[in-house]
Amino acid sequence: MWWELACFPARAIATIPYMNPTLLVLAAGMGSRYGGLKQIDPMGPNGETVLDYSVFDAIRAGFGRVVFIIREEFAEAFRSGIGARFSERIEVDYAFQRLDDLPAAFRVPEGREKPWGTAHAVRAARNLVNGHFAVINADDFYGSDAYRRAAAFFTNLPEHTTEAMAMVGYPMENTLSAHGHVNRGICKLDEAGFLSNVEEYLDIEREADGLVRGCALDGKRHIVPPGTLVSMNFWAFGPAFFSQLEESFTRFLSASGEQLKSECYIPTIVDHLIHGGHARCQVLRTTSSWFGVTYPADKPHVVESIRRLIASGEYPDKLA
Repeated sequence: MWWELACFPARAIATIPYMNPTLLVLAAGMGSRYGGLKQIDPMGPNGETVLDYSVFDAIRAGFGRVVFIIREEFAEAFRSGIGARFSERIEVDYAFQRLDDLPAAFRVPEGREKPWGTAHAVRAARNLVNGHFAVINADDFYGSDAYRRAAAFFTNLPEHTTEAMAMVGYPMENTLSAHGHVNRGICKLDEAGFLSNVEEYLDIEREADGLVRGCALDGKRHIVPPGTLVSMNFWAFGPAFFSQLEESFTRFLSASGEQLKSECYIPTIVDHLIHGGHARCQVLRTTSSWFGVTYPADKPHVVESIRRLIASGEYPDKLA
């Protein structure tokens, strides 16, 4: 059957030339709005988590390795609850996002409790990844087409390319929660279809007048028009991104490192690289449906959406 590829052992996958990319899974969040570790909360009919479906989709798309970026105190829960289920079919590794993991010239300001954002999380894997890699959130269901498009992007790159960059894009209105606000990377494209601008918007939601608004980095709330393309934090990078990230993260710490709640986001770094002429970011439009579990009330929708995908034949009844 079409999902038999996902049942190959990891050592067999490693011998297939195009199955080289690594999947970095950002799973260090505490789930404060959700009220617990949503990354390991069962959503499928046999106890599968959203993350189970993500790794399943990555394997059948051609990814050869997965690295979970987690907090060290979550390590045992992930190894026994997630990693063990896939260790025979894909290489599994772990990176720990630590608050004090900073460039040598910087220190954690007194009173700071939370890590430094998604860019800091990706940085935690800098010593574990030396090839092409994709980045996803642990609690987002991206859909199988998104992984296929990311894998095809890597497959079609010229040999020895190190600075490749792409983003999987979704229509904004398909990514809102009916139960509260969300954060999204708001995107603009140039005439060639490459990303020309991406800005992290916080607290996006549909307001009483029916319009969708979010808080931009200028601190003001702006209307987000229908059809706006957004980043759901599904990125594809070449290995050169780690050195670019280090430079950008160092600049961020110099400017904002003493603030107790400042965060450095992947979209902000990508935007800086684009405007500085250091990168071109291809946009991969996907036909997949996105859904996520930001709030407890989102769970029934996710459970029902997965049920429908199973009924349509997109996924087997049980992820073996």
